[in-house]
Amino acid sequence: MNLGTQQLRYYGALISLVALIALGVAWELELAPLRPGGSWLALKVVPLLLPLRGILKRDIYTLQWSSMLILLYVGEGLVRATSDRGLSANLGWVEVGLSTVFFVCVLLYLQPYKRAAKQLAQQAIKKASESVNE
Repeated sequence: MNLGTQQLRYYGALISLVALIALGVAWELELAPLRPGGSWLALKVVPLLLPLRGILKRDIYTLQWSSMLILLYVGEGLVRATSDRGLSANLGWVEVGLSTVFFVCVLLYLQPYKRAAKQLAQQAIKKASESVNE
């Protein structure tokens, strides 16, 4: 795998996260709010702001836990896409798409790190078992 592929995966995750934050705010304040004039539901993007700093730093741990957090937004998007009408339903599908892009990009980005960690663990186990058998 070349550096370009990893960069693409990282930027795919970052851009989809920022787009999801923008979508959530625009959706609930302007595009299709639950109540005319905006909705407090715009605060649903606050949890997405928590991992943003770590993702900008490419922190492995943050990428791992944010991949689980994003599944809440896949679920919310599916519920809104299938239960709402009109623009709100379409925005629900956009939320599902952006959340899925983030999830897949993060998993693909983390794949080489997981593989390397697994190899190190296997080497440590092998070395420990050899020293016990001596």
